[in-house]
Amino acid sequence: MTLTTGSDAARARRDATPQGEPRRVGGRGRGRAIEALWGYAFIAPTGIGLAVFYLWPILQTAYFSMTEWGFFGGHTWTGFDNYTRLLRDPEAGQALINTLGYTALGLVAIPLAIVFAALLNQKGLRGVGVYRTLFFLPVVTMPVAVAMVWRWLYNGDYGLINYVLSLAGVEGPSWVADPATALYALAVVGIWSSLGYNLIIFLAGMQAIPREYYEAAQIDGAGRITQFFRVTLPLLSPTAFFVSVISVIGSLQLFDLVYAMAGSGLTARANPAFPRLQTVVHLFYDRAFVTNDRGYAAAIVVMLFLLIIAMTAVQFRLQRRWVHYA
Repeated sequence: MTLTTGSDAARARRDATPQGEPRRVGGRGRGRAIEALWGYAFIAPTGIGLAVFYLWPILQTAYFSMTEWGFFGGHTWTGFDNYTRLLRDPEAGQALINTLGYTALGLVAIPLAIVFAALLNQKGLRGVGVYRTLFFLPVVTMPVAVAMVWRWLYNGDYGLINYVLSLAGVEGPSWVADPATALYALAVVGIWSSLGYNLIIFLAGMQAIPREYYEAAQIDGAGRITQFFRVTLPLLSPTAFFVSVISVIGSLQLFDLVYAMAGSGLTARANPAFPRLQTVVHLFYDRAFVTNDRGYAAAIVVMLFLLIIAMTAVQFRLQRRWVHYA
């Protein structure tokens, strides 16, 4: 005699159809398989695109970084010779220092964007749409056009900046041609160009903060400055993290401003400040398309790729610690 528990009886009723016949479990499994196939079919175009246009070029570049190319094509396997040469190349080391320096200076745009976003987020501010447009104009302007305008501003002979300084009796330097000021001048252009984008992102983040937090802080007697440091900044930390990651990646890939302001090849090397302006991507361009040293250029790109991954991982690690301690 078999005793039937309550759970066994419930399971038997669940597995039975209204006619009292056992339910076919295979139909459910077949349905899930069909749903999975449809899911894979929908993501297949994106997956194929990522594999063809991202994954395959990365693997191909990693392979080419271990080869040496001839001037008319063709390549031979050289192993890690290009990486050994890269570690010993003083020009590559200087380009890396310039890139990291520009990246560090470019982070100044983040606190500036937070301050301007807080000012534009005030209630009753007239012409806020005009201000947002003016701040965002450099973002949608072509980098070459931006570089040309700033080259005229920085010109040591007839530039507007030196003209304004001369009115105060100060003789300005040749900003882009002076090794002491070239990198800082380039960083100012980068900060000016990216400020509008960062400002819009921070402004959106501030407007997403519920007003109840500010009302509660106001009831506790907190002023606007206290509300900014105790309410706005802590709740804006995810947005600041996103902007910092995007800014660092963009700064590490800097090329267009350097190319437009310093040039390439013999034109760039005629500039005495060129060693302080050359970035990693500009060095890659010079080796790949000017001197036709494609294997070495591929090694430079792989180094930059690993650098971006490392710095992004460090930022994610710092963000987790920030959230943990907060």
